[in-house]
Amino acid sequence: MDIERNAALVVVDVQQGFEEVGFWGKRNHPAADDNIAALIDAWQSAARPVVFVRHDSVQPGSPLRPGHEGNGFKQYVERRRGKGGGAELLVTKTVNSAFLGTPDLGAWLRNAGIGQVVLAGIQTNMCVETTARMAGNLGFEAVVAFDATYTFDLEGPFGWRRSADELAMASAVSLHGGGFAEVVTTRDVLTAAK
Repeated sequence: MDIERNAALVVVDVQQGFEEVGFWGKRNHPAADDNIAALIDAWQSAARPVVFVRHDSVQPGSPLRPGHEGNGFKQYVERRRGKGGGAELLVTKTVNSAFLGTPDLGAWLRNAGIGQVVLAGIQTNMCVETTARMAGNLGFEAVVAFDATYTFDLEGPFGWRRSADELAMASAVSLHGGGFAEVVTTRDVLTAAK
């Protein structure tokens, strides 16, 4: 795997509201936050571009709604914002894809001559997966650091319930097997980025 010198790290929705266990339920990948922090540190120390994405939920009861403390980034992310030597962008969105936020992520990447994005964040099967799919559709090479993402147990139609691990694996298979993104580990990304 090759990580381009100007590859952008896209940190998706690493917000305090995802700590509200009573709202979200059981999660997977307990080391994801450490892995996300390691990726941000590596990108910033190499002066590579970092994009921080924040979900501004329009749902009144959402822990991610603007004005609620859960809308803010987790402290380890907030402490790192503005600390790198490379370009940095804040994208806010109300839908799943970071490419449908403000400012226009795709335009920003193209204007900077960036063709590869590395994705980390929350939730694996929601905003990370949607952003990765759109990246691929828009002609960007997407890499997902799988263990730098996490999600939660979820119930769907017909009473079907899937665990966070099952949902994350299904996302990884769809993205990787479907050709939308290369799904790898944080260690793979850090090794290739050196």
